[in-house]
Amino acid sequence: MSAQHAIEISGVWKIFGARAQEALVEARDKGTGKSEILEKYGCVVGVADVSLAINPGEIFCVMGLSGSGKSTLVRHINRLLEPTAGSLHVNGEDIMAMSNGALKQFRNNHIAMVFQNFALMPHRSVLENVAMPLEIRGISKNQRHEIAEQAIAMVDLSAWGNKYAHELSGGMQQRVGLARALAADPEVLLMDEPFSALDPLIRRQLQGEFMQLAEKMKKTTVFITHDLDEAVRIGDRIAIMRDGRIIQIGTPEQIVLEPADDYVAEFVAGISRLKVVRAGAVMQPLAEYEAEHGKLGEDLPSFAKQAHLGELIEATIAEDKPACVVDESGNRIGVVTRVDLLKTVIEGTETS
Repeated sequence: MSAQHAIEISGVWKIFGARAQEALVEARDKGTGKSEILEKYGCVVGVADVSLAINPGEIFCVMGLSGSGKSTLVRHINRLLEPTAGSLHVNGEDIMAMSNGALKQFRNNHIAMVFQNFALMPHRSVLENVAMPLEIRGISKNQRHEIAEQAIAMVDLSAWGNKYAHELSGGMQQRVGLARALAADPEVLLMDEPFSALDPLIRRQLQGEFMQLAEKMKKTTVFITHDLDEAVRIGDRIAIMRDGRIIQIGTPEQIVLEPADDYVAEFVAGISRLKVVRAGAVMQPLAEYEAEHGKLGEDLPSFAKQAHLGELIEATIAEDKPACVVDESGNRIGVVTRVDLLKTVIEGTETS
């Protein structure tokens, strides 16, 4: 386990069925496919040889269609599901080596999960629902209510602490679920399609609120979604799954601009690059540009490497002048021309 990673998953398999071990040997050693395993052994391959590492404070999105294995995978991180094979480490702790008692304690203190269906207790108020993880820890009523009130305020529900789930809208209920997770102050957040049951407007609003909270709290987050737009908007990196396997891991830019195969290319075909691709991905190195075109003037617009394509287009649309890309100190490091922008919008780029 590398000390620099918050979560490490190595060679994890999950096969459901009475003959899982037999199926594992054949799938792992002979490369037998998912449908053949089902036909021969009556077993379902949920996760197939997944290895990945997630950095501290990162929002890591796992996406795929229904049945791809994404929700199965995330339930291995806190061992709600036992893997058929493989190893899992969270913050340096070997999850597979823990006894049931140690695992329960570790979950309660270090990992929180936000579900799609809100999972609120109907007989408890909002305040009591949010305070539940602290009650399980044995924290006094006054202290846990104080912490719960702070968490409720973070999700803009301060006036609703005494209300019950049936009095709240779907978006408000999901905010309560998030507040409950945050009240426990976990190091790791597991979010299984938390916004997918909401209507598009509320969903986008909650995405934005979650991103603001994530920026402030720096929680390591594994975010499960079937929506590429959501993954691209929220994720620092994205893993795309199909048939239990990871097909590609990369930043939103890498996924959109450099799809690993036709399956990923099909996924990203409808994504607008304007708010995904950043200046650093399309720029020409300054020295190379000036060697060919001569030294640039001082009156050109400048952008950080993280500026989106849409911003660059707005700056260059009025006149045919290149835009400069600068580093954190304001030094010019690259150039983006109209031609670079057009190629990226129309064709994509091979720049990493």
